[in-house]
Order: sequence, then structure tokens, then C-alpha cells
Amino acid sequence: MSDKIKVLYLDDEENNLTAFKSFFRKEYEVYTATVPDEALALLKEQPIQIIVTDQRMPIMTGVEFLEKTLDSNPESIRLLITGQSDINLVIESINRGRVNKYIQKPWDWDKLKLMMENCCDLYWKGQELKFKNEELQKANDELNRFIYSVSHDLRSPLMSILGIVQLAKMDESTNHEYFNIIENSVNKLDRYVKNIIEYYQNSRSEESIEKADINEMVHDIIDLLRNQDQNTEFEVQDISDSEFAGDAFRLKVVLNNIIGNAIKYKHPEREKHKVTVKIDAKPEIVKITVSDSGIGIDEEHIDKIFKMFYRAQITNNKQGSGLGLFIVKESLNKVGGDITVTSKLNEGSSFEISIPNKISQYTTSPTS
Repeated sequence: MSDKIKVLYLDDEENNLTAFKSFFRKEYEVYTATVPDEALALLKEQPIQIIVTDQRMPIMTGVEFLEKTLDSNPESIRLLITGQSDINLVIESINRGRVNKYIQKPWDWDKLKLMMENCCDLYWKGQELKFKNEELQKANDELNRFIYSVSHDLRSPLMSILGIVQLAKMDESTNHEYFNIIENSVNKLDRYVKNIIEYYQNSRSEESIEKADINEMVHDIIDLLRNQDQNTEFEVQDISDSEFAGDAFRLKVVLNNIIGNAIKYKHPEREKHKVTVKIDAKPEIVKITVSDSGIGIDEEHIDKIFKMFYRAQITNNKQGSGLGLFIVKESLNKVGGDITVTSKLNEGSSFEISIPNKISQYTTSPTS
């Protein structure tokens, strides 16, 4: 399949079409037509990026033809070939958005080649702007949902804290059950606030490449999370044959969320719970697999768990913020990584993280 820019040239003179196609055959994928209906049919069949047409033709003028393409091909760049006598009409058409560029007859091939290059640049800039607008719209939509969720999910645990504290003050006998509820509510709020910070930092900061010891990073995360659950057995398998360099901050965010979930969603009816982390760092790519013997994920939820604020129905009465796995996916997207999930309900889950290893690009700074 050709990666060349597709060009449609409409002209009632066959000699012009033949010469044009012969001259530009190496740079572009050229389609030609002698009548407007034939050209319009080609526009329906092919994703044409540049439309070129002669102005003076028997059935309709070039400007009239280009005007017909505005609705069907809004992103195409329109180049009009015209004579000196039509210049005022061309200027009017440009002002009304029907024509992007024009060149006067008789054309010079070098000038026409430069004009075609300008049309290509204009097309790619339009595509870049379209992409940025789509990304901006996506960010705005996510921000709206984010703000709505924060306004509800932050208040709920806060209200629980206030209510329980008030009950504790009224009860002269200190009941540890009250304070356990307080602790759980505060921890939930703390996790949510951390997710907010991670989301903000991930969306705002550029990729930072540094050398990092993944094995040490994993053990640090496990040591921190072990304080929250003493009954989970951990196993770390490191079969790496390369050092790692990449975005250590985002990798830590990813691992903290994935390993944290592996601990949180253990099976309530099993005494023993095991989490295994396998590290396989190669010179070009790093794969980290986090497996657990927990409650697993129902197949119908697997495609949705990386969406913002999606919460699957779970069986151990523990529910997350709906942000963790979304942040994981977004963090990996920022560094060109990926994540896949395999899971079986009531048996456990396995998350495989893949990220580029940029150790070959890493250079030690003079101060290090």
C-alpha cells in the first residue's frame, strides 16, 4: 500500500494530464480525470489529499468544481491552475475558502513543483492541528469527568471521618472499631489524593530518561506495601540481562498501582495470597509481569478497566478510585509502552508491562 500523498488532477486537456502524471509520478500517487463527474467519483473511491484543477473547462469551471468538493473532502488542499484574466475570481475564491493555492498559466515546472510541496506542507499542518484539537477535546472531556468525580469521591470519605469522630467524642469508652473505620477512610482518601497527583504529574511532565534499578524499585514498593498487608507472600524473579534507562517516575507509578492492586484484591476465602513479579530487561525492551492469586477479573470487564473512573463489580468489598489503572495506561502511553491483562475469575490475574529500554541512548552527565 502506497504511503505517497494522493493527488487528483482534473483538466479537459489530455496532454496536460499526461505531462503532469509523468512529472510527479515518483513523488505522488496521481489520479487524473477529464470531466468533473469522473473526478467526483474518484474522490469517493480514494482518500485524496491534494485536488488540482484547471479553471477553464467546458462543463464547469475549476472554482465551481472545487466548491462541490468542500463537503465531501473538507481536509483536502485545493490548487487552481488559471490564467491572468481570472485572477480576481481566484482571489475571491481564496477569500471564501474554496481555493487554498493557485498557479498561473503557462506554468513553470519548477514553480509547480514548489507549489505542490507547499500544498503538502499545508495538508500535514492541517492534520497536525486536527490531531491536537482531538487531543485537546479528549483532555477537556476527561477533565470534566475528573472534576465531577472528585467533587463526589473526595467528600464521601471526609464525611465518614467527621461522622465517626463525632460518635467517638460522644462515647466515653474508647472503641477501637471506630478508629479502625477512621483509619480506613483516611487511607482511602490518601490513595485518592495520590492518584490525583500522579494523574496531574503524568499529564503535565515530559518524559525524563534516567538510569534505574528495576529490581530495587520493585523491592522498595513491596516493602512499603507489606506494611499494609502482612499476610501476602511476595516473590521477585529477575531474569534481566541488561541495565535499564527510561522514565523512572512513570515506571514507579505503574508498578505501585499494579502491585498495590495485586495485594488489595486478594481472595477473601483463601488464607494464603501470593504476588509474583517477574522482571525481564533486554537491551531494547523491558517486560515486567505482576501475577497474583486473587479474585481475578470477569472477562466482560477486562476491556474497560483502563478507562477513567471505571469500577468493576468485585467480591471482596474493596473498591478503588477508578483512577489507578487509567493512570497506568496513560503513563505507559507517554513512554511508548503497553500493558496486557490475562485473568480468570476466582483464580487470579496477570498484568504484563512492556516499555522501551533506552539504555543505549543513555549518556552519563559530567556531574554523575
